[in-house]
Amino acid sequence: MLITFIGGGNMATALISGLANPPRAHIKIRVSDPSDAARKHLAKTFDVETYTDSTAAIRDADVILLAIKPQTMPLVLRQLEGRVRPGQLLLSIAAGTTIDAIEGQLGSELPVIRSMPNTPALIGHGITGIVAGRNCSRLHRDQAAEILSAAGEVVWLEDESLMDAVTAISGTGPAYFFLLTEALAAAARELGLPAETAERLAAATCFGAGAMVASSPGEAEELRLQVTSPGGTTQAAMVVMEDGRFRELVFRAAEAARDRSRELALE
Repeated sequence: MLITFIGGGNMATALISGLANPPRAHIKIRVSDPSDAARKHLAKTFDVETYTDSTAAIRDADVILLAIKPQTMPLVLRQLEGRVRPGQLLLSIAAGTTIDAIEGQLGSELPVIRSMPNTPALIGHGITGIVAGRNCSRLHRDQAAEILSAAGEVVWLEDESLMDAVTAISGTGPAYFFLLTEALAAAARELGLPAETAERLAAATCFGAGAMVASSPGEAEELRLQVTSPGGTTQAAMVVMEDGRFRELVFRAAEAARDRSRELALE
């Protein structure tokens, strides 16, 4: 499988790293990026072919992976117009760009898969929502799953409209988690703990709790109840959070992210 990455940013680098370590004999990678520094880094680190011309880079590729910013997408699609051959899979990891938008520019008969990875993919612990266009075969789905699972888990969707919800939960979600860690560290300092200790306690606590719930999907409530002894310290904290409408606040944040994702698709 020959994969051409259009764009060599952080997410592309994470996927290339996952595909190259350990090496997969059946995979060959090319990268097209206007940045000299990005091309040199990728060529030196992963021994991949690099290009400045995207139209040359996609020649004979099985998969064209669009790893570019949404605002750059219209320009790249114009460059690729008339250059993509039938059967080449277009795999997008660009937020907000719909399958219809890609098909509308490059051809309604082309196989297109849209995905939404998240930042933990940079350390191999991401999760990616994926939805396939109407022209995708089982082979195209398998190719996309193999590529994206190199940086973590994949979750298939049947309805593209749900990608905005995926953006609000897993795409934006790491920022919610980081904010909670910041807030815990700040609370620790206010309670008198030294700054270094506060930061370490907050980060390690969130990491450990995250690892527990990741290993037991669907059991977050049970894990919370196990920690919350009646009349204990955790219950006192939970009462304050419930009084502050913590759940409602999280929902409103996710709803705002979803709505903004919808707006970006129309801009």
